[in-house]
Amino acid sequence: MPEGPSVRKFHHLVSPFVGQQVVKTGGSSKKLNPAGFQSLWLQDTQVHGKKLFLRFDPDEEIVCPGNNPLSAPLHKEWKEEAGHHQEVSDQSSGSPGGDDAVPSGDDGLQRLWGDSPAGGAKRWLQVSFGLFGSIWVNEFSRAKKANKRGDWRDPSPRLVLHFGGGGFLAFYNCQMVWSSSSPVVRPTSDILSEKFHRGQALEALGREQPVCYTLLDQRYFSGLGNIIKNEALFRAGIHPLSPGSLLGLPRLEALVDHVVAFSAGWLRGKFQGRQQHTQIYQKERCPAGHQVVKEALGPPGGLQRLTWWCPQCQPRLSPDEPEQVEPP
Repeated sequence: MPEGPSVRKFHHLVSPFVGQQVVKTGGSSKKLNPAGFQSLWLQDTQVHGKKLFLRFDPDEEIVCPGNNPLSAPLHKEWKEEAGHHQEVSDQSSGSPGGDDAVPSGDDGLQRLWGDSPAGGAKRWLQVSFGLFGSIWVNEFSRAKKANKRGDWRDPSPRLVLHFGGGGFLAFYNCQMVWSSSSPVVRPTSDILSEKFHRGQALEALGREQPVCYTLLDQRYFSGLGNIIKNEALFRAGIHPLSPGSLLGLPRLEALVDHVVAFSAGWLRGKFQGRQQHTQIYQKERCPAGHQVVKEALGPPGGLQRLTWWCPQCQPRLSPDEPEQVEPP
């Protein structure tokens, strides 16, 4: 599943279309009617954790800009470095925690069975990217290899929206649902938000359960996925199955520091056209040359996520010997 940095890049790609009208539609989805977007106006976009929200209205109106996908320092760097008409897609997987943003109101979500904004009501489209979702701008995805039958068939977009300004958006492998109410968000849990609440994150990490479970809980670490989880744990030298209650506050603070720093660096790299360097994720050996262990880990009865760690660089703590921290 695309993680927070990738979804913020998608937000950047979509933002230039705000204020434009849909003039032509297409797509292969059987769960929605692409023609329902015809003549709608894209009025706002917001990004929260791993979800993108697009507001469509039947009439043109003054546009109120959505949330800024970058913190102030990163936004300045984006303006200098960012290019346009670029596709981003990450192959990381989902997380077991609650959603980082949910629609408000009693009507909840409605699947796109041909309905669309009508009667002047403002409508938000929630876009989730699953395992391999992506958004392409002004170009279509092309086959990179032959399929099992030997065909070089290009991927089919689920939704294509052509706008009056001449450009278009193509949505691949995305799940989309409507809401008639604005998204209710918790920016204090968003790891890429300036309002990210470290104290709340530290309190969650300090529980008795393994820290690798807590990191993927979107209630406290919205936007954090499997890549960030593995990299932050390795850089902090923490075994993924270490109960947070056995770790001292300095170690937990270091873990949060690595989560934020790695995520911000990943986002910055996306706007500079750089691949994010990983030290442990999908590696056979760690930077020190030690053999890496790979295992699917997750809460009992919950989603099991592939996890990589180095037993030497990330030793497991004994329940009888909690980490000793020297007093300052």
